[in-house]
Amino acid sequence: MKSIIKKIVSITFLLALAFKVFAPTSESLILVRPLPDEPYKILIHAIGLVETQYDTLAYNPLEDAVGYFQIRPIRLIDYNDRTGSTYSMNDLFNYKISEKIFLYYASEIGPYNFERIARTWNGSGKSTNVYWEQVKKFL
Repeated sequence: MKSIIKKIVSITFLLALAFKVFAPTSESLILVRPLPDEPYKILIHAIGLVETQYDTLAYNPLEDAVGYFQIRPIRLIDYNDRTGSTYSMNDLFNYKISEKIFLYYASEIGPYNFERIARTWNGSGKSTNVYWEQVKKFL
């Protein structure tokens, strides 16, 4: 019984010492850089569900829209012109590239105006109201 108590006391002492050594002091400053997609994560999830049910290989022949975010050729041309990129429509089947394009446009609006981001992403006009209502269900 005494050996168990000694072990518990020893472990407690070692843990307390470790926390003291590795814990930040009141003088410490810890900076954490958020990931660029972090504020948009829930919106990306909702748009992915509405657009393609998370299918990165989705293709809509009526609009010639490609990938998870259903990016149309005109959006890709605009993105390439603005950024100097040379992505092709086939590149949009790559989730990371499509996400990069989505985040570019979303960040122009700002991370916390999900309605405006979603409606602008979808296009223009009254049909974006319906789109927003669909997206909003999954936020």
